[in-house]
Amino acid sequence: MPRRHLRHLTIFLLLLALMGLSGFGAHRIAQRLGLSELQATGLHRLDLYTASLEREIGKYAFLPGTLGLERDVLDLLRHPAGNKLTPQVNAYLEQLNERAGTLSIYVIDTAGHVVATSNWRRADSFLGEDLSFRPYFRDAIDSGNGRFFGIGTTRGEPGYYLASTLVDDSKTLGVAVIKVSLEQLEKSWSTVEAPAMVSDENGVVILGSVADWKFTTLRPLDEATRRAFDQTQQYNRRALKPLGLKEISELDHGARLVSISKTLPEIVSVYPVAGRFLAQSRPLPGTPWTLTVLSHLEQVDEIAQSRATVAVVGAALLFMLGLMLDERRRHLKDRLAAREALQKAHDELERKVDERTADLSAANHLLQDEIAERIRAERTLRAAQDELVQAGKLAVIGQLSTGIAHELNQPLAALRTLSGNGVRFLDRGDIATTRSNLERMAQLVDRMGNITGQLRAFARKSTGQPKPVALCQALDNALAVLDPRLSQAHAEIRRHCPLPEPFALCDANRLEQVLINLIGNALDAMHDQTAPIIELGCESAGTVARLTVRDHGPGLDDAALSHLFEPFFTTKEAGVGLGLGLTISAGIVRDFGGTLAGANHPEGGALFTLEIPLCQEAKDHE
Repeated sequence: MPRRHLRHLTIFLLLLALMGLSGFGAHRIAQRLGLSELQATGLHRLDLYTASLEREIGKYAFLPGTLGLERDVLDLLRHPAGNKLTPQVNAYLEQLNERAGTLSIYVIDTAGHVVATSNWRRADSFLGEDLSFRPYFRDAIDSGNGRFFGIGTTRGEPGYYLASTLVDDSKTLGVAVIKVSLEQLEKSWSTVEAPAMVSDENGVVILGSVADWKFTTLRPLDEATRRAFDQTQQYNRRALKPLGLKEISELDHGARLVSISKTLPEIVSVYPVAGRFLAQSRPLPGTPWTLTVLSHLEQVDEIAQSRATVAVVGAALLFMLGLMLDERRRHLKDRLAAREALQKAHDELERKVDERTADLSAANHLLQDEIAERIRAERTLRAAQDELVQAGKLAVIGQLSTGIAHELNQPLAALRTLSGNGVRFLDRGDIATTRSNLERMAQLVDRMGNITGQLRAFARKSTGQPKPVALCQALDNALAVLDPRLSQAHAEIRRHCPLPEPFALCDANRLEQVLINLIGNALDAMHDQTAPIIELGCESAGTVARLTVRDHGPGLDDAALSHLFEPFFTTKEAGVGLGLGLTISAGIVRDFGGTLAGANHPEGGALFTLEIPLCQEAKDHE
């Protein structure tokens, strides 16, 4: 009896050891894999957040310098004391502020005093204030430009200040300042899956998807730093309490495991804001700011625990199976001893078979659950691919933003001139000339509406449902979106479309995205040419429609041809592209049931060929 108890105790201890080691190993492996996947997702989120913040700031970067083109502003700065132009400049800045959608626009003389402001009608107007202590004023006087995030000392509104000097004949007359709000960007961040925040060079959170994180600190501030804040009034004497972020450990590629303690009262948010997080940070170009994305580890921990549980159960089952096989061997060895022992062994075997059958049934149910989970994962992947396609469209719009701004600035300037002239002609009673000016203004407004209308149609999220699409019309729509960039590059477009126009069964919005990407790549390949030429072709070839895009650039080398459609491969300079455009385009064309291929044209340049099945009902749409 003691020997038998000792054997059972040994088996039990071995079972516990095997279950513990299996659970521990499965937990570590699952957690490591989960962290790797979470890091890849976090890097993608960093790219999206960085692009959205750069676009938001870039919309207003040119605005301070344009005030130097207004003669009344320069005349006011030359003679600020008792100048009769102050009301006129105030009204101009007020109107410009309303159109631009900024918080405020004001002009400061070289002594730091505000001589004109857009909020001159308010009781808390900036007019006459001394802002020489503000860092953006000093930076603009020293270097010509100033950038600064802070809280207004008058109204207490946080905002981003962009300042530029106003000069006349190489003499600095003053500084133009634009204050913009980033609140809309914060609202868009509040709907994402993981919280994000932007901290400045002092470690103070200035933007965040969680409202209660704003104006907290990521590291302790000493008294000297706080006294400096009191002098510059950058945060308008805010308390700047610590966020409570503590670093647990460092991972590869600059990622960190951190924890955020709970606060009382608890913060209300759409996602967890306390606990353990994977923190990934990136400096924002052109600013001393750092963007940080926090991915909660709750899901990774749950998956690791579930897989550890499965591993423990599996180890126990294997151990039990080994015991069953050993027991069977013992019964077979004693079979010759007695018939009764044989029958007993047979009964024991039948019982074990029933148990194994029950285990297999349970395993079958688990397998069905896993199949259902894989189906859900495939649907999630499809949704992620759709979001990546939309992100690619937004990236194209971001690349076109400079040209579009240029296209819109010219009509805006013309509208400003025509409206001013119209007032003068009305004063003179010249109704005919006034009517001509108004008709010209209406034409300019229609032109601006066409530009923005094309962008809205392109940016709209596609349903992905295939419909008969006119291919020549799709080419024209793509060229309309790229028109500002094509005009700026002085590009010649040679378009060849047959009659009757071929129709293909696909999604028009996504097809236009592919064409915009291919034409944009063709322009990039000829960036050093003064008169680039792009050839666009469309034809029917049997049961497929063939679209071709050819440039007259240097063509594709062997390395580019072998890796052309691989993710993150690009021949452009660092920072110009992510290398996802052709990958996304190829995926879209595959969804249409077609192909996208790239090669070198025999006469020089790169040639991309897109083949899509023709619509069988094309004749009904002619």
